[in-house]
Amino acid sequence: MSLQWTLIASFLYTEILVVLLLVLPIASPQRWQKLFKSRFLQSLGQQASIYFLVLLAILVLFLLDAIREIRKYSSPELHDHAHNHLDTEMQGNMRLFRAQRNFYISGFSLFLSLVIRRLVLLISTQATLMAQNEASMKQAQSATSAARNLLQKSGESAQNDSNEVHDKVVNELKSQIKELEAEKLKLENQLSKEKKDKSAVKSQADSLAKEYDRLNEEHAKMLAAGGDKKSD
Repeated sequence: MSLQWTLIASFLYTEILVVLLLVLPIASPQRWQKLFKSRFLQSLGQQASIYFLVLLAILVLFLLDAIREIRKYSSPELHDHAHNHLDTEMQGNMRLFRAQRNFYISGFSLFLSLVIRRLVLLISTQATLMAQNEASMKQAQSATSAARNLLQKSGESAQNDSNEVHDKVVNELKSQIKELEAEKLKLENQLSKEKKDKSAVKSQADSLAKEYDRLNEEHAKMLAAGGDKKSD
């Protein structure tokens, strides 16, 4: 294997290892995101798109070269000419095998380059979504706790307001009861006074009646005495 194909094969093995590391649950998306955002990769990331396009161009060139070699050593004319010489046929088959091997190496290298780029983008997107989800959950929890505290405070204030209203109503009722008691006492005093006046008037009327009876008796006696004197 020539030097360039050895390098491409090594690059393919490295890509397979990277794909396994990205696919297997070795690290969380957040850790991969931290690795992707490291200073070294950030410094490379500024020219990453250029490097990636150059790498794709090189792999495409090697792939086209492998396809050309396959077509070259798969031509019927070459096989017909090689059938007459065993050594030439073996060399042709060996070169065809190498061309096919190079085709697979370059093709898989190109394919895994695209896969790795897509995996990196998906992992970065997943890490960003997980961070946003975590932030949204924290915000929702804080909003829920704030709403609970607000409801508790409003309930306490409503309880305090109801207690104040209750105390106000009780005080008003107490004042009304005191006023009614004072009015009752006033009425009782007035009633007792009227009873006393009534008893005094009644006793005065009785004495007047007695005096009237006494005067009638005296008047009758006087009339009777006057009648006796006239008859004499």
